[in-house]
Amino acid sequence: MGTSRMFRIFIVLGSLFMILLIIIYWDDVGASHLYLHTPVSPGPKIPHHPPQPRPHTTRTPSFLSDIDAFVNQFLEPGTGEPTDTAPADMSNQSEKAEERYIPRREWKIHLTPLAAELRERQEQRRRLLQEMCANDSIVFPGKNRSFDDIPNKELDHLIVDDRHGIIYCYVPKVACSNWKRIMIVLSESMLLEGVPQRDPLAIPRDLVHNSSMHFTFNKFWKRYGKFAKHLMKVKLKKYTKFLFVRDPFVRLISAYRNKFEMHNEDFYRRFAQVMLRRYANQPTPPSSVDKAFALGIHPSFSHFIQYLLDPLTEKEMPFNEHWRQVYRLCHPCQIQYDFVGHLETAEEDAEHLLRLLRVDNVVEFPTSHRNLTASSWESDWFSTVPVEARRELYKLYEPDFKLFGYNRPDSLLNE
Repeated sequence: MGTSRMFRIFIVLGSLFMILLIIIYWDDVGASHLYLHTPVSPGPKIPHHPPQPRPHTTRTPSFLSDIDAFVNQFLEPGTGEPTDTAPADMSNQSEKAEERYIPRREWKIHLTPLAAELRERQEQRRRLLQEMCANDSIVFPGKNRSFDDIPNKELDHLIVDDRHGIIYCYVPKVACSNWKRIMIVLSESMLLEGVPQRDPLAIPRDLVHNSSMHFTFNKFWKRYGKFAKHLMKVKLKKYTKFLFVRDPFVRLISAYRNKFEMHNEDFYRRFAQVMLRRYANQPTPPSSVDKAFALGIHPSFSHFIQYLLDPLTEKEMPFNEHWRQVYRLCHPCQIQYDFVGHLETAEEDAEHLLRLLRVDNVVEFPTSHRNLTASSWESDWFSTVPVEARRELYKLYEPDFKLFGYNRPDSLLNE
């Protein structure tokens, strides 16, 4: 009787030990195995086509193959992504969207090669980023941290399009509205009567900047939990990553013009009133932007620069995205970008990029000539800013100048 009881105890303990091993094995290995098998879709999904058989290889059954079979029960057919259907927006979707869906045209096969000058331009920009990130004499916050150390809240500018394998880091005041429109068209995240929107310019501006229209890295945690960082790194390795930048000082001028010279109630209450109180001798600024503009009251460009240089500003909150440094938005020393566009060469770069992504027959980059800020205006805008303040401002944005190949504005700094 004692032997039988001991045998049963050993059976129970052995079973518990095996379950524990399986749990540990899944936690340590299963996640990476799952994401290493996440497919990158280079183009539109073609429904109802059976998968092509893989070349036959001799393979013995393993625990990992059993895990794959288990996980595949929870994946959408043909996507390799966990099922997580977003709530339907009944204002622009239809129950019969599948019936009215019109497949995209096949991609073009380009017979003429890209100009060697454009390829060399990209090679130089990528090489410069690598050199600057490896240069120990260039120091800025967060430069040497790993991707794992980047807080989730700082990954909200990385937009992912799984349909085409694209990651775009958007930089406000660098044509980001139009590139966001491109990403909406490519990801087909906006439907009009059940059919994906094809015209970027037809997308309303309020939807362009609506976070629900874009799947960003900071949303991975909600969808994938503890596997989020693993999946991010796999997609960073496999997908084409791009960003667009511009001269840092010109970007600041553009931000000021757009947010403080135009009627913007939100920016007036959050930032302009602070500037007026601190630097413009306005202890009780008007309560609304309309009242302020009616009285001819708004912060000057010099007040804006004072605000950026004031230590109190970042003690209260991080820089707003419209004037936050690019290295803080896009982490170029942790993410190896495949394409670096400049606003100064926007048309050539956009055409090059869309062709590189093989989507130039699907969408065209909208040309915009609205209220552009020219770099030649820098001396006029900074004429009211003391030279010492200009030098402090350059130090604040120096990493962006050096990382992306913009010359030091000596004419502004050496007066």
